[in-house]
Amino acid sequence: MTVPNTPAGAEAGPGPDRDPFAPPTVDVPAERTRPALLPELRIGVLTGLACALLGVLVGLLWYWLAPRVMFQVSGNQILYMDPEGEQRAGADAVLALLGLGAGALSAVTAFLLTRGRGGGIAVAVGLALGGLAGSLAAWQLGAALGPTADLRAHARQVGDGGTFSAPLELGAHGALLVWPLTAMVLLLAMSAAFGKREEEPPPYWAFGPQWSAPEGRHRAGGGSPQQPDQQQPDQQGAQPQGRTPPQDAPRPE
Repeated sequence: MTVPNTPAGAEAGPGPDRDPFAPPTVDVPAERTRPALLPELRIGVLTGLACALLGVLVGLLWYWLAPRVMFQVSGNQILYMDPEGEQRAGADAVLALLGLGAGALSAVTAFLLTRGRGGGIAVAVGLALGGLAGSLAAWQLGAALGPTADLRAHARQVGDGGTFSAPLELGAHGALLVWPLTAMVLLLAMSAAFGKREEEPPPYWAFGPQWSAPEGRHRAGGGSPQQPDQQQPDQQGAQPQGRTPPQDAPRPE
């Protein structure tokens, strides 16, 4: 007895050499069992290079938006124009905010471009290393574009009573980690919410039944198994149709 609407061939039991309690086996294509290494490396390298190039733009923005510490030359002294100012902390905060925006932009772009292929570990590694490289590039570029670090030479250049700005420096080096951390967290969140889902497993009848009754045991309906070519006689003792009576049986006159 089979389940209704069961496809043909699904009621066949396992072979004699197969364990009836073994889990079903699924044929996995070769391209899924061993992913190509070269495309993954290419995607990771391209992601890192794109983040490093974006770091150049972040460095220019940091040089333009960061507040400056101003000095004034008074005789042979160099004095702060705002001794209680928070310009140095403000410069660190500006770089951290720029890294936050760059991390979000790089993560969204990488997710949208690689969503069709299911992402991959190469995208995450490329964002992490590329974000760190971009932060370092932005820091070094902004510091290089700023004023010179030789305050005495700068003071002699502006003369007595002149003002000049201090070099652009990064006091809190933890701001360099804002970019890669933001990219990793946002990529993980988008992959969990909108990432490519795995295919649904096939129905149970695609693998055949998991257990079949051994020979010699009673079936689910009760009674002993019968041979297909044998028929039981009826209650009046009549012979089944289609069979000849034995030779020693008396013939009716």
